[in-house]
Amino acid sequence: MSKGITCEEVMHQRYQLVDGLITVSEALKIMKDNDYKKVIIKKRNDSDEFGMLQLSDIAKKVIAKDRSPDRVNVYEIMAKPVIFVRPQMDIKYCARLFDTFGLSSAPVIENDEVIGMVSYNDIVLRWLDYLEAE
Repeated sequence: MSKGITCEEVMHQRYQLVDGLITVSEALKIMKDNDYKKVIIKKRNDSDEFGMLQLSDIAKKVIAKDRSPDRVNVYEIMAKPVIFVRPQMDIKYCARLFDTFGLSSAPVIENDEVIGMVSYNDIVLRWLDYLEAE
């Protein structure tokens, strides 16, 4: 059914790359100001990997543990490495990957650079457009 629909076609640009040394407070400001649910943490060097910080990480690792968001750096609570997808990946395989690993979104990476994000919402809504066009 999803013949020919790739992650690149459905990805969105609702994310920001940030440094792992910023505080959770700074990350929250970026997220709130832009209505993002996550930020991607930049690689420190060529042998490093991207990280990701989601609102749920902040809830579990800062709020629940009564830690100060001004005193916790993003690198302390982020997920790293992140599972990512290639832009050419068919959305049916992306959906299977999400299911297998319990993901709801992933960065789209090409040539070692983040070029977008893809989520279940993006996949389903684009798939619906495809079905309606048939």
